[in-house]
Amino acid sequence: MTRSIDEILRDAIERGEFQNLPGQGKKLDLDDYFDTPEDVRLGYGLLKSNDFVPEEVQTLKDIEALQEKMKQATAAEERKVLQREIASRRMKYNLLMDRFHRRR
Repeated sequence: MTRSIDEILRDAIERGEFQNLPGQGKKLDLDDYFDTPEDVRLGYGLLKSNDFVPEEVQTLKDIEALQEKMKQATAAEERKVLQREIASRRMKYNLLMDRFHRRR
């Protein structure tokens, strides 16, 4: 037997799964959402639901991960390699952003 969405939501509410969520009690600002053309919203929704991350965002995440590794590194050679990799990723990010801004 399949349950309806209403039943699933009702059960979740009874279990308190919607308590203490970020933004609880705050009004949703959907102006930006509805100002975005429908076809673009659809595209963004598809990308997000399939865990697609833009290259520039992934590059920033990579830089952050490398910086965390650098904090843990004790060997001078390892730190040197990580510094080079961070510099390389920063250059990649800057080039991606430059290309993005030129297209606009």
